[in-house]
Parts: sequence; C-alpha cells; structure tokens
Amino acid sequence: MKEPIGIVGFIGLGVMGAPMAANLVRAGFDVVGFNRSARPYEALVLAGGRVVDTVEEVTHEADAIITMLPDGPAVEGVLLGRSGVLASSEPDLLYVDMSTIDLATTRRVAQAAEDWGVHVLDAPVSGGEMGAIEASLSVMVGGDTEDFAAALPLFEAVGKTIAHVGPSGAGQIVKAANQLIVGGTIALVAEAIVFLETYDIDTESAIRVLSGGLAGNRILDRKAAGMLARDFHPGFRVDLHHKDMGILLDAARDAGVCLPVGALIGQMFTAVRAHGDGALDHTALLRLVEMLSGRDPQEEAATA
Repeated sequence: MKEPIGIVGFIGLGVMGAPMAANLVRAGFDVVGFNRSARPYEALVLAGGRVVDTVEEVTHEADAIITMLPDGPAVEGVLLGRSGVLASSEPDLLYVDMSTIDLATTRRVAQAAEDWGVHVLDAPVSGGEMGAIEASLSVMVGGDTEDFAAALPLFEAVGKTIAHVGPSGAGQIVKAANQLIVGGTIALVAEAIVFLETYDIDTESAIRVLSGGLAGNRILDRKAAGMLARDFHPGFRVDLHHKDMGILLDAARDAGVCLPVGALIGQMFTAVRAHGDGALDHTALLRLVEMLSGRDPQEEAATA
C-alpha cells in the first residue's frame, strides 16, 4: 500500500460526500473529487480541493479512493466499470467505500478489488448531513486490520467515533443495525409528537423535558425541532432509509433472524414513499403517523 496517503480521490459529492471531502482538505489532504451527475462543487473547491471530469483522472492521481454513493449498483459501476477505479488503478491502491450498500455487493466488490491487488475497506457512516458538515460522523469499518490502520487518518478527518468492527462486510452489518435503531426511534418520536399535539400541551417544552430524561436520544436532540415545524428538508431522504431497511431485512432473513419491529418500520417507509414523500427527510414518517391518525399533513404543516 502506498505510504503515506497524500492525495485522496473522493467519488460522490452529494449531501454527505461534499462536506466530507471538504473536511479531508481541512485535515491537510490533497483531495481530487468527481461526481457522476452535474451538481455544484463549491464546498470542495472553496475548501481548497480540486474537481476532475472522470473516474480515471481521480484514480490516476490518488493514493486512496473514497466512494460515497447512493446504492450498490452505483458502487459496482464506479469500481468495476470499463472506465472505473479498478481498470484505472495500480496495485496497492487503498479503496474505501463509505456508502451504505447491501452485504452481497460489498463482498463482491471487495473480492474483485482484492483480486486486482487493491486494499478494500467498507466504512459506512452515521450522523447525517450535520455530522458530515461537523466532521462528527460515526464510522463503522470492515476489512483488514492493517488497511484500517492505514486509513485511520482519513476517518479521523471526517468522524469522531471510529471503530474497526470486523472483516469485510462487517461495517455494512453494523450500519444496518444503526438504521434499524434510527428508523425505529424516528417512528416513536413521530408518534410522541402527534400524541402530544392532540392535547393542550406546550409541545416544545415537552420535547425539552423528554430529552433530559431516560427518553432522551439524538433524534429528539437533532430532529424534533424540524419535525415540530414540519420542516422535512432532506438531510437523509426517505428513499435512502427505505433502501437501508431493505438491506437490513434481507440480511436478517438470510441469517434466520426475526426482526418484527424492523419489518414494521420498513413497511412504514414503504408507505411514506407510496404517498409521494420519498424525497423528503426520513423524519417525514411523522406525516404517515398524522395520516393514520386521521389528520391532514398539509393542514398540520400550515399551522406548525
């Protein structure tokens, strides 16, 4: 593996990827970025990074490549495509996939990369858009211990809680468990808000006191204010959490694990998407709870 890591290629400059790439620049890395679709690159460029036009250009320059992409097919396309990372790389490249994708794709990609002489880690993250901006993400890493050690400076530039959780694919399993807990907590907070609003309650004060007790959690701290205001500007879209719940439930089924609450949360995200809210923040589960309670989410938004 190339030592030390000087130039980092970052592929996928979306809601999460752009601030993560900018934080790598601030940590002292030379970052060259690429995004598959046209979108503003200001966050990376203003931080001092560079943007190129192809995956090949990124790969030719970089000592390490990070991908932050929406799903498994996107990761496979970028890594294994005719003009992808492997076709353009030299042996000993460090490749870190920080996307959240299914276990089968993660293992398939890892095997292909290892056959090519590329070092591979799966390192999905949790913390949402604010965690990416603040460089406070939780990073769960699967792969070889030595490769983890080599990549640790990269993780420290974007996150605060970093753990090597096992061999290849282990990061994705931990991330699936994370999404189960996050989705379930959002659903419970949504139900609590609709319940509280039914009565003559100072709801903001109620949320504050709940946050200080045993019911306290990061969703109450970071998301409840937006839920009360019916502000569902996407920090993490319903569509992505729906995809993640599918990853969780497929892996659970393959392992013979029963997740009845997880299955319910998965169906809730399916219902939210069916109502046309897939592009909203995952806290839009609140809109589903309102509909199930006989309320019109549009009217609630107007009075929030």
